[in-house]
Amino acid sequence: MKIKLSIMNFLQFAVWGAYLTSMGTFLSQNGFGKEIGTFYATQGIVSMFFPALMGMVADRFIQAQRLYVICHYLSAISILGVGYFGLSTPINFSAMYGCFFFAIGFYMSSLSLSYSVAYNALEKTGNDTISDFPPIRVWGTVGFIATMWAVDLLGYQDNAMQFVVSGIIGLVLATYANIIPKCEINHSAIKKTFASSLGLDAFKLFKDNKMAMFFIFSMLLGVALQITNSYANPFITSFGEIDEFKNTFGVQHTNILISLSQISETLCILLIPFFLKKFGIKKVMLIAMIAWVLRFLFLGMGNPGNGVWLFVLSCVVYGVAFDFFNVSGSLFVDKETDKSIRSSAQGLFMLMTNGIGATVGTLIAQYVVNTNVYSQTDANAIWQGWQTSWYIFAGYSLVIAVLFALLFKYKHKTE
Repeated sequence: MKIKLSIMNFLQFAVWGAYLTSMGTFLSQNGFGKEIGTFYATQGIVSMFFPALMGMVADRFIQAQRLYVICHYLSAISILGVGYFGLSTPINFSAMYGCFFFAIGFYMSSLSLSYSVAYNALEKTGNDTISDFPPIRVWGTVGFIATMWAVDLLGYQDNAMQFVVSGIIGLVLATYANIIPKCEINHSAIKKTFASSLGLDAFKLFKDNKMAMFFIFSMLLGVALQITNSYANPFITSFGEIDEFKNTFGVQHTNILISLSQISETLCILLIPFFLKKFGIKKVMLIAMIAWVLRFLFLGMGNPGNGVWLFVLSCVVYGVAFDFFNVSGSLFVDKETDKSIRSSAQGLFMLMTNGIGATVGTLIAQYVVNTNVYSQTDANAIWQGWQTSWYIFAGYSLVIAVLFALLFKYKHKTE
């Protein structure tokens, strides 16, 4: 069962890795650079309601593993639609975006369901979810990196074939997932109110000043989450217009260079238990915030030539920035909330970070980049525009870090 679930996680994130980091380059290279933020913000928008609605369906009407299969079939068909309209001449932008909306909606629903079906399968086969699931989940990151590399090496970073690759993998996963053990329908969930099913009970945590400040700052830091996924690839590939850099490895294989971020992320997960026990959530979150500052700063200072080492450092600190915020924050919520609303509290954390925060962040980033980058035509002016944008994002992250240090009151008790 562990092997089966590892394969499932590999394919789950391989679907996403095929386009998440390179979609911005496809849009930019095909005249839709100003719409990059809109596409990535869609991911946050659907995260606010699609997974919750699918979760209600799984709780009340359809076994979770069956709904997981259905979601992947629908997501795969929709993302193939993105590929079809993206390969047409001229590109049908409206149809492509419509297909993407449903593709990412069903995909994000499958992502939340993947945890439910995996936990259920492990418990049914006598495994321990706490100790046995993390090594299984690591294969998801491996799958993400694998399709990043595949799309790069196949030359699909700047065209819609990346969505075709994603759709084919999605169909394979939807078929494969039929082997997963069935999940029982939770009949007690049928008696829940609509508000409870959506996890709205967790909002009462805002009555606690400490938790209110934590969720507010989670939202503010969530603003940074999707900025580099949206713009790092088109930023680095834009150096191809400058003779000095056009033949460098970073320009020719941007996805492979960026994949160092995901490799760092995998390794940094292992550091979290030590840092949380040693320093506590406040210092760990501050470390994440400073890492976001460095992530953006190094991108602004670097180039794919003699400054490529700064890009590498940016990828290395990304692991700390992402994991020390997302994973540590999730563990903090689990520890500080009552068991009766723990799942709802996790949903609230996701809503504040990957929902509201990431949506607002990508739309703000779109405005900043459009103003500084896509308003320019000269290659060197475009480079300067990118630098200005990265420094603005770094400055924002620094302000949030300082405010968090001053306003979030938490005393860590060493275990």
